[in-house]
Amino acid sequence: MSNHIPLISSGVAGPLGVIHLPRLWQKASLEACGKLHADYPGIGKGYDSMVLAALGLDEAAVRAFIATKPSYTQFEAWIKTQPGVKLDQASIDKNNADIRGYNHGDDVRAGIFAATDLTDSTCSFRGAVELNNLDDWATFHKEVLS
Repeated sequence: MSNHIPLISSGVAGPLGVIHLPRLWQKASLEACGKLHADYPGIGKGYDSMVLAALGLDEAAVRAFIATKPSYTQFEAWIKTQPGVKLDQASIDKNNADIRGYNHGDDVRAGIFAATDLTDSTCSFRGAVELNNLDDWATFHKEVLS
């Protein structure tokens, strides 16, 4: 059975307008099926936890629902039914701004740059969303294409 590298960017939103939510669904779904690449958590402590907290979702409940193998739109529909869920525009806007505004520390950026043959002078990316994209693409190239 092959393990998959999630390639949905944290900067992508579904119909609810919540960025990173599609990536969280993809990673958690792959984990539930035993198909997630070992370098990735199904639901991790970074953006995943930020989105769950911003929306007021319980991690255990999300994992349990994801185990039923919903499509992405079914996942969003389920989210709407959760008690205490925060889907008002202010909550969504704050989540999106927090994710877009997050920057990795110098050590993480340096590691990603080393893995992608880039440097501070050859790449202007500083935001974690963009750096994570580079990291995903480098892992995909190494593991799948090379």
